[in-house]
Amino acid sequence: MNAPTRSAEAAALAAYADRAWDERIVPALTDYIAVPAKSPMFDADWARHGHIDRVVRDAAAWVESRRVPGLQLEVVRLEGRTPVIFFEVPASAGSTSKDTVLMYGHLDKQPEFTGWRPGLGPWTPTYDNGLLYGRGGADDGYAVYAAITAIEALQAQGTPHPRCVGLIETCEESGSGDLPAYLDALEPRLGNVGLVVCLDSGAGNYDQLWLTTSLRGMVSGVLKVEILTEGIHSGDASGLVPSSFRILRHVLDRLEDSATGTLLPGFFHCEIPASRLQQAQATAALLKDEVWKRMPWACGADGGPTLPTTADPVEALLRRTWRPTLSVTGVDGFPELKNAGNVLRPWTAFKLSLRLPPLVDGHEASVRLKQLLEDNAPYNAKVTFHPDGRAGALGATGWNAPELSPWLEGALNAASNAQFGAPVGYIGQGGTIPLMSLLQQGFPRAQMMVCGVLGPKSNAHGPNEFLHVPYGKKLTAAVAQVIAACP
Repeated sequence: MNAPTRSAEAAALAAYADRAWDERIVPALTDYIAVPAKSPMFDADWARHGHIDRVVRDAAAWVESRRVPGLQLEVVRLEGRTPVIFFEVPASAGSTSKDTVLMYGHLDKQPEFTGWRPGLGPWTPTYDNGLLYGRGGADDGYAVYAAITAIEALQAQGTPHPRCVGLIETCEESGSGDLPAYLDALEPRLGNVGLVVCLDSGAGNYDQLWLTTSLRGMVSGVLKVEILTEGIHSGDASGLVPSSFRILRHVLDRLEDSATGTLLPGFFHCEIPASRLQQAQATAALLKDEVWKRMPWACGADGGPTLPTTADPVEALLRRTWRPTLSVTGVDGFPELKNAGNVLRPWTAFKLSLRLPPLVDGHEASVRLKQLLEDNAPYNAKVTFHPDGRAGALGATGWNAPELSPWLEGALNAASNAQFGAPVGYIGQGGTIPLMSLLQQGFPRAQMMVCGVLGPKSNAHGPNEFLHVPYGKKLTAAVAQVIAACP
């Protein structure tokens, strides 16, 4: 970075964030990673286990210990729902903004998964060469700590900032099913939201600030096929009794072309806006083959590299952001290999994860998917699909960012150039943050800064997940700069 491109104020913000991460945030996240605060979908007895309450209490205590002038914090608990942290920091002296900045993150985590390298583990925080390994640090435990630090950095420099509120939930990894109730309950306290800063997204590289322009929606649930009341000798029954696995595969053929991975029903697709195509082209020109080479490929059958579904960087970006895709993320009804006898199994169940394009309604997609899978079952088998979510709110709708206001576009570029030495990048993400579509409906005039630390190889949800601390430091300073620029 050339020194003249960074103002003294931007350099001071960077220095503050750097110290805060080293002295306060990394130690707090080290403690956080050690707590198995799995989201309710993965820990039905979460309330009794107390892990979610533990990380909420720890984060709340950390925030209050910072003694930010005027800060008020409350742990809000609605009956039968996971808790949220709500904090408020009044506008500082000298601020002329009438808007509120809403800062978002979550503290619940994905489950352990397998395949962690020796010396690493989901609940074993390890800090090595700037990377903090363990479940949840990058997705998304750091968010509340970075949000408060960004505000502190501005106050330390005497830089005016608008009113800021924070909403930190603990149900995001379960589809944010509790969030709408909290948004309704807290709506009078949110204020006139002009900017949403969501710190739960990703980055195309670690060399610049990345703005998320879209998020996919999702329908998940369990597809189960039952054909027998009990397992029977495969030699006696196979050929006469249809395999539950074959029936399940047949049913999935209605949804997906297994040769290409293309989703067949037109309803699950949408037209890609021209602006998003142009941004994908620009991002592909920047990232090139790293769009797909960043994945942890295994070797191919011939000893060469495994190839992606497409090696074209533009199409690769679109397939992971604007095309619907089916994944099977879990199975049941199968014995372990060591216990697999010659038995025709009575039933098979798959956990399905259907990623939807940003403009497809998640609830309607869930209803249609259930009908598609269950109707006219082969052999009159018992076929059921139980989507995740609460009644009336099945599936999560994706999100397409509103058009950037000139002030935000300028602020993002200025912050990226000052903190990273490169202009802001624009990228769609394949993940789902249900809050964003909810907030866009509730605050249609608000601008959205959706960003995060999940860059190449960070592997959220999988083994060896890490938080890139140097990127986190720069992102924190960049967020502070953008907040200060709010009109």
